[in-house]
Order: sequence, then structure tokens, then C-alpha cells
Amino acid sequence: MEVRAKLKNYRMGARKGRLVADLIRNRPASEALEILGECDKRAAVPISKLLRSALANAEEQNARHSAGIDLDNLYVKQICVDEGARMWRIRPRAQGRAYWVNKGTSHVTLVLDER
Repeated sequence: MEVRAKLKNYRMGARKGRLVADLIRNRPASEALEILGECDKRAAVPISKLLRSALANAEEQNARHSAGIDLDNLYVKQICVDEGARMWRIRPRAQGRAYWVNKGTSHVTLVLDER
């Protein structure tokens, strides 16, 4: 039985998030939490919170539906970091010009499954 968790509009570029997502794809959930705890990237913190949220969702589903999910056998089946909406800001430049700065956001989708 699959368990999902989503993080939307996080203020981080998608390419930076994908570097961290590639580290934990197809790993057991407990091992993925250890990897994220040791990772120095800024994206590791929100992704680890998302993984904990997915584990809590699995625990809740297990209690509510008595689905028989073994929480020790969960692994990261799928994690994808997609681009979200872009925010823009204007920086003043020389001689009255303006420089547009695009600030990216990300949507992270995490799917846990039982092995």
C-alpha cells in the first residue's frame, strides 16, 4: 500500500532539490532519514521533514484502516522534485535600468511503499 506526502511551493530551486532526492530514491525509510541527517545541502531539511510526514501518514493509515503496513519495511518508492511558480523581483542597475531576478520554487512529491 502506497503512502504519499507532498510539499508545495518551497522556496528552493528544483535542480538543487533533485540533488538531494537522488540520494534517497529506492532506499529504506530509516536509511533515508540517516542520509538526510548527514547531508550538508539546504534541501535536506525540508525533504527530511517531508519523509517524517509520510511516515506519520503511514502510521495513521495503519491505525485507521488496519491495512497491516509494516513500518519497518517502508522504502522511498518515488520522489520527484518539480518546478513550481516563479517569483520575480526587480534589482536596480546602473543608469536607471532594472534587472529582473527570477526566484524559483519547487513541488516535492514523496511516495513510500512496502517491500
